[in-house]
Amino acid sequence: QVQLAESGGGLVQAGGSLRLYCAASGSCFSLNDMVWYRQAPAKQRELVATITSGSSTNYAYSVKCRFTISRDNAKRTVSPQMNSLRPEDTAVYYCNANVRYSSGFASGWGQGTQVTVSS
Repeated sequence: QVQLAESGGGLVQAGGSLRLYCAASGSCFSLNDMVWYRQAPAKQRELVATITSGSSTNYAYSVKCRFTISRDNAKRTVSPQMNSLRPEDTAVYYCNANVRYSSGFASGWGQGTQVTVSS
């Protein structure tokens, strides 16, 4: 199974920036699509951004042009740079990785990292 660890969350004022990180660990797999989600209290999980194995990206409308995701396949990481943060960006951010083994596919989730944006 793939293990994921998110980091980089914290408290930031509105208009500020944070960079999150998701590192995948395990053995004998390659990363395919990697996805960031977020969930605020009393709200449903929301897809934030996706980056494919070919580094094609897609963003939720609410974060487009403010967030930029990139990946480092050698380090097996994905990192959203989050700029112009708003209080409504406050949430726990989760990384999901889809991985390919020689025998098939699997996915994993991290435990999340808290992002709090103050007004």
